[in-house]
Parts: sequence; C-alpha cells; structure tokens
Amino acid sequence: MSDSPAPRLLNLLLLDVTDEARDDPAFERELDALSTSVVAAAEQVGFTVRRVPANRLGDVHAALSEADAVLVTGGEDVDPSHYGGPLDHPGRGQTFADADRVQIEVVRGSVEARLPLVGICRGMQVVDVALGGDLVQHLDHPGHVNPDSVEDSMVDHPVRLADGSTLATMLGTTSLVVRSSHHQAVRRLGEGLRAVGWADDGTVEAVEHDTAPVWCVQWHPEDRGATGTVLTDLLVAARDAALGRAGDRSRRTAD
Repeated sequence: MSDSPAPRLLNLLLLDVTDEARDDPAFERELDALSTSVVAAAEQVGFTVRRVPANRLGDVHAALSEADAVLVTGGEDVDPSHYGGPLDHPGRGQTFADADRVQIEVVRGSVEARLPLVGICRGMQVVDVALGGDLVQHLDHPGHVNPDSVEDSMVDHPVRLADGSTLATMLGTTSLVVRSSHHQAVRRLGEGLRAVGWADDGTVEAVEHDTAPVWCVQWHPEDRGATGTVLTDLLVAARDAALGRAGDRSRRTAD
C-alpha cells in the first residue's frame, strides 16, 4: 500500500461581480444560472470551486490566497471611471465600481503571478481594462444581445479565431457559432493582450496574453443553449496550466 499523499485538488476562484441588490432581477437570475453552470463544469474537470462576489473583499483575498486558477464571470457594465470613459454615456447600464476595483486587482495579481486566468464576457472586458485597455461603451450594431427577452438575452452568431492562436489550438477550430449577450466590447487592447477572435462585424470576441496563461472569450460557453466543448476546453487549459505551475514550484523548492 503506497504511503504517497493523495493528490491535492486544484482550487478555482470563481469571481462574480456582486451579491448586492441589482436593478434587474431577471438578469440576476440569468447570471446565477451561468455561474452555476461554470461550477458544475469546473468540478467535472477536477477543480474545487470557491464562488465569491467581488464586493466581499475579505472573502476574495482569502480565496485568492488558495487559488490555483481564476475565472472572472459576466455581469453588468464595467464602470467607465476605470478606463476613462464618459460617465454620462446614454447607453450606460448599472455599474459596481468598488467590485470592479477588486476584480481589476485580482486580474493584475494573477497576471503578475502567472496564475491561470479565464475571462468570460464581462470578465474579458475586466481583464482588458485591468491591463490598461478600454471599451466600446455601447455597440451601435445589433446582433450581440437580444433586447426583447427578459429571461434569455442570448443570441447566436459566428466567430472567427486567428489561425495559430492558442485559443484556436485549444478549441480545435477557427470557426464556431457562439452564444452572446453583451452591449460593450473591447476597443484598445491592454498590455500583453492580443485579439484572436472576431465577430463578422469586427467586434473583438476573444483575447489571449503574450506570456501569461490568460484566455478570454466575449461569448457565453456556459449558457444552457451553447454547443460544443468550449467551456470544458477553457477549464482544462486552466487546470493543466495550474498543474504545470505547481510542478515548477515543486522543482524549484527541491533544487
């Protein structure tokens, strides 16, 4: 019988926006369902998930100290004060500036520490802003959100991925149909980021980092209507990067 210790389960910090009161209860229900889907998928690939709203700073710091990977979820608009956007933009929705600040801090710390990081929808926008980019505050062209449904704001549309990108290799394709629900988008890219996915109208739909294990998509692979294995592929990439990072630390300690 082996005396080797059982392998430690990897910890995923699932960072939601907030558990404060929202203006739109239907949107809150939709967000909760999406995060619940992420939890289930992450557990299936070997993560123990700690789901924390960014407005609970103490809980975020505690979870981050034990995290092997981070996933930043979707949600409301990123407050324009964080990227120099006009505060009175007519298309602006509800924001949570303090929660944004915490998420930005987590993103910067994760990139610096080379902690695997996945951003989904708003999560991609937070990653971009955290690294010095900015956003289109309101898309003028339709096709990225369904404004007529209270319970399901998703729309389907095609996305093209760059040949040779890590994401294209990870997902095994350069062409896919995705489920989206967003009215903001990445405009100027943050430091170290490169765009690797686009909608037909040119909207940036995916980014990755030049040196850190960071992969972000603007769409919702965790939505119940999504097809394919994108969510699992992203989580497996984060898991494998976390295992590699842990192995590197163990080798350095042994040396």
